Amino acid sequence: MDTQTSSLTIGAVAKRVGVAIDTIRYYEREGLLPEPVRRASGYRSYGEGTIAQLRFIRRAKDLGFTLEEIRELLALSADRQRGVKAVKQRAQQRLAAIELRITELQRVRDGLAQLVESCPGHGKPEECPILRALSDEAVS
Repeated sequence: MDTQTSSLTIGAVAKRVGVAIDTIRYYEREGLLPEPVRRASGYRSYGEGTIAQLRFIRRAKDLGFTLEEIRELLALSADRQRGVKAVKQRAQQRLAAIELRITELQRVRDGLAQLVESCPGHGKPEECPILRALSDEAVS
């Protein structure tokens, strides 16, 4: 790589992408980012490709993908034969998991709303329906 394409410091990359320096190092250790070129001084040197990969990782995380799933997506994005189909399948799986989580959160919200509605907001703690529900061994 020439100095034009790999001349950014880790701090400059972190600032441009909006992540911590430690996050970049972590992604390198986890194999989500390739090992950077080292300058003669030993400092890491990055190119625009690293910025694009970090943005990809951040967007995938924002969509709820795990780091393992992101690793797969990065590998699939380079697969010219089956990449797009497999990426769609991974996205469909993530969407199904998110929809399941939303259903669960709605159930929790409804239960909590009922408890809030039934609580007068005053009186003895042992008479509070919220505290009783949290302390009840039968609730799961």
